[in-house]
Amino acid sequence: MNATGNGVLLVEASQRVSPNQDLRPADCVVDLLVIHNISLPPGRFGGPWIDDLFHNRLDPGEHPYFTDICQRRVSSHLLIRRDGELLQYVPLCRRAWHAGESCFEGKTACNDFSIGIELEGTDDIPYTDPQYLSLVHATKSIMSIFPGITRERITGHSDIAPGRKTDPGPAFDWMRYLNGLD
Repeated sequence: MNATGNGVLLVEASQRVSPNQDLRPADCVVDLLVIHNISLPPGRFGGPWIDDLFHNRLDPGEHPYFTDICQRRVSSHLLIRRDGELLQYVPLCRRAWHAGESCFEGKTACNDFSIGIELEGTDDIPYTDPQYLSLVHATKSIMSIFPGITRERITGHSDIAPGRKTDPGPAFDWMRYLNGLD
């Protein structure tokens, strides 16, 4: 994967620009990668609903769960679908709204200094081979652009928001992922 100029867009990603983004704080150093999972409705894969959520057009009439989340303004830099398709919602140099209230090594507001990658999945359903392959490739590209992101600065949403978040969950194979970065 290569990046283009324009705020750092990954050329292998389909671009789906979300309005849920803004500038990072001045002099911010991007040095954290956060792995998440998402499925809408919970436990279901495919469909337009993640895209709709990240674009503020989720219809609460489509599913009862959507009533509780349709007003949220969230996004992620990247989403990796079950088939490995890579979608980009926010340029990497901008702040995506993925981490919420969070803390990493004593530093709060992780959205300010992190890249967020959503995997289409759940805590307890194994992720797919194409997802791991796409995640490894995307991570290598991100690490080449942001040298402050090292293996030690890759974490799960559950680690930066303990008690509030559980993703990417026990189904995520951290060793497989991290070994793929070698």
